[in-house]
This record gives sequence, structure tokens and C-alpha cells, in this order.
Amino acid sequence: MAMKLVLATLNRGKIKELRELLMDLDIEVLSIADASTTKFVVVEDGVTFAENASKKSRAAAELTRLLSLADDSGLEVDALGGAPGVWSARFAGEHATDEENNAALVDALKSKTDLRARYRCALSLFDPATNRESIVEATCEGRITLTPRGVGGFGYDPYFIVDGCERTMAELNADEKNSLSHRAKALAQIQPKIAGIIESARAGSGT
Repeated sequence: MAMKLVLATLNRGKIKELRELLMDLDIEVLSIADASTTKFVVVEDGVTFAENASKKSRAAAELTRLLSLADDSGLEVDALGGAPGVWSARFAGEHATDEENNAALVDALKSKTDLRARYRCALSLFDPATNRESIVEATCEGRITLTPRGVGGFGYDPYFIVDGCERTMAELNADEKNSLSHRAKALAQIQPKIAGIIESARAGSGT
């Protein structure tokens, strides 16, 4: 039986991406909703993506007693001093939709000339069997367009042009996004740690 990994998020877009990126590992990937009937609520009051990711992975591990992976990510725009940053999902207010956040972003940038930006992702992997945590970060550099392009992805993807390909994240197909995105780069760093935990578990069970 494959080892289980729980994703500490309720965001369907992130769950889909992370499951695709973890396909090569011999591990059963569960959403937090799959793993527990208890409502998963974490107050994301950290000042960095890494702090919020850590809070979520630890909370999911405590709730499920499973190896837990949490993502906290968002958009940093130079002209806005790094905003929306950790407030990316709430840029237009608590419980804001993607459309509302994107409208707020365009409004904040309509008088700006410097549209440089980046997506940043922090991943936290927490193993309740050893109480060990691994945190990695990665970025995807680009710039903002005030006119949306593409129908794929989620969040700010239709407004984020990826450096080097002159297309928005929403114009990329799944394979392209999974090779260029901040989340893909961060997961590439943490995959060997997950593989090591799987190997150790197998050795311990004698399989």
C-alpha cells in the first residue's frame, strides 16, 4: 500500500497542480477534505509565505497524523512594494474572488509604469512521525499586463506574463506551466525529501 501525503489546502487549483507534479512519486496524494471530515481552518497571519506554509502543514499533520505538504504562494509586484504578497488571496478583501482581486490589482497599477513582478511559492513538508519540517521557496519572474490573456490557471494567471515566453501563465498548457511555475520549481526542490521519507518508511517496514 502506498504511503499517504495530505495537501494542506482547500484551493482546488493548487490541489490539481500539486497532484500533477507529484504523479511520479509512489505516494497517495489526498486533499485535506479527503483525509479528514473536520473543517480545516488555519489563520494565515504570518508575515512571510514560509510562515503561513509552516502553519498549514503542521495543522494538517496534527489533524490527520499524515505526512503533510502545504503551499503558500502569491504575487509580488515591485511598483506596489511587494504587494499583494501574503495578502494575494485577500487583496480585494476577505473572501474576495479571483475576479475581484484581479480588478484591484489592475486599479492599483493603472498609473504605474514599472510592471515587474514575480510569483513566489513556499512549500512546507511536515512529517509527524519524526516532527521534522522542510521548507523551500522558489519564484517565477515576469511582469503584469493590464489586459487579461488566456483561460487556463487561476488567481492572477491571466495577468502575469512569464519571462522568456511572452505569454501569460493562463496561456500556458499544463506541461508548460508545470515546468516554469514557482510551484513547480519549489516542488522540484522538495520532491527528493518526500522520496527519502518514502524510502525510509519502506526500509522500516521491510518492504
